[in-house]
Amino acid sequence: QVQLVESGGGLVQAGGSLRLSCAASGRTFSTYAMGWFRQAPGKVREFVAVISWSGGSTYYADSVKGRSTISRDNAKNTVYLQMNSLKPENTAVYYCAADATSYSSRGRLPLEFYEYDYWGQGTQVTVSS
Repeated sequence: QVQLVESGGGLVQAGGSLRLSCAASGRTFSTYAMGWFRQAPGKVREFVAVISWSGGSTYYADSVKGRSTISRDNAKNTVYLQMNSLKPENTAVYYCAADATSYSSRGRLPLEFYEYDYWGQGTQVTVSS
């Protein structure tokens, strides 16, 4: 079992930056691909970014590509999402998630919410115009 706790959200002006963190419990964190999703009011949860267990592979949604960076520190059991040049439309609750299926089994990084096994409670990001 893995427990995920996000932090780092808050209120920021458009053009600003935030770094979200997701701290994981459990010894198996380093074997999981980790993803970030977000959900705005009235909208479905959408994929933001994913990072492989080693950190060697990443993938981003087109909407954040070039403005966000996902990274991880397996020694600290933590995954990060650095977001720059934030826009009001980035306002949402941001969730981190862990995929327990090995890359060798899946054959690719997980991009769909149903491919993830564990979820955090979320952290609110509000971008003012």
